[in-house]
This record gives sequence, structure tokens and C-alpha cells, in this order.
Amino acid sequence: MLSMTDDDSILTRASLLGRLKDQEDQASWQEFFDTYWQLIYRVAKKAGLTDCEAQDIVQETVISVARKLPGFIYDPKVCSFKTWMLRLTRWRIIDTRRKRLPQSVPATIDNDGTATLALERIAD
Repeated sequence: MLSMTDDDSILTRASLLGRLKDQEDQASWQEFFDTYWQLIYRVAKKAGLTDCEAQDIVQETVISVARKLPGFIYDPKVCSFKTWMLRLTRWRIIDTRRKRLPQSVPATIDNDGTATLALERIAD
């Protein structure tokens, strides 16, 4: 299970979250990215993802935050911003791991050029 508080040293500033509601505020989005990308990346790596997958998770999470932030109400007593953001991260990680499942069953190429899963080659 992923820890939702992997890095308590990052303080969420309500002023930054308020500025991020303006999706055109590139300076604030850069500040957000600079503040949180390493936390997202570390959580993805701890979940067993590759470097490339973890970088994708960072990008996908930032995009998701941008899309969902207008509906997020910052109230640390109810849910901290980091907890909310790391839930988004966790969902992306789960999706990435699900995509791996079909690849875990080996397939071979038959003489006629069709792929056959190992499970299908087992005799009844």
C-alpha cells in the first residue's frame, strides 16, 4: 500500500492552489510542478514502476490535477491537498499496472503467423 504522506516536508500553500485555478498561469503551474514532481515520481517508483512509467505518472497526474483542481475545495481538516493528489497518483499507478497484466502471459508465434497464448496451448 502506498503511503499518502511520503513527504511531509512539502507544505501546501493555499495561495498557490488558488493561482492554479487559472490554467493559463504558467509561472504558478511551473512552481507547482517544481514543488511536487519528485514526490509523485518517488511514489510511482516505490510502487515498482520503471523510470519511464514513473515519468508518465508524473505527467498524467499533473494533467489530472489541472483538470480536477477547479472542483477541489482545499480544507486541510477534511482532506489535505497532498492526500488528494496522491490518490490521483495511485489511480494512475493502478491503471499502469493493469496494462501490464496481459503482457505477463507469454505468447508464441505459430507456424501460420498467429499468436497463441501459453494458456491456450495447454492440452485439455
